[in-house]
Amino acid sequence: MHFIGIDVGTGSARAGVFDGSGRLCGAGSAALVTHRPATGFAQQESGAIWAAVCAAVRAALAASGVSADSVGGLGFDATCSLVVSGADGAPASVDPDDMPGQDVILWMDHRAIDDAEAINAIGGTPLAHVGGCISPEMELPKLRWLKRERPARAGTMISSLRSVFRI
Repeated sequence: MHFIGIDVGTGSARAGVFDGSGRLCGAGSAALVTHRPATGFAQQESGAIWAAVCAAVRAALAASGVSADSVGGLGFDATCSLVVSGADGAPASVDPDDMPGQDVILWMDHRAIDDAEAINAIGGTPLAHVGGCISPEMELPKLRWLKRERPARAGTMISSLRSVFRI
């Protein structure tokens, strides 16, 4: 039996095929493009991320010579980025000019610095779980930014989260 490990980073998606003892049998990668429409913004396309993951896995399997039938499990690791979709599940642009497909606010996006500072100013026990202060690279400041700057998209996301978590 073999296993595939997938790491989705900012610049690429990488995959490795491992045997049961943890030996790397083959690896593959595929590049990702980051869009920077304004200072502090960093966006990607979820469709492009998924295509890169698929390409990296295919390349790793080819390099390993292992049959996909012998793969018993997959593991994923990824950066903390925010993927935004509409009520219909289709990608919702986070781009200031509504460029289609750009539905991911990357971890390194700092458009929500003021929102992080506002959350930190509120204080409270939850901040103890994030090292005492929240970073603009985390999800809550980005969600707060979306709620203010893109209310239609934020409302859809918040409704979706409520239904998933039954809140």
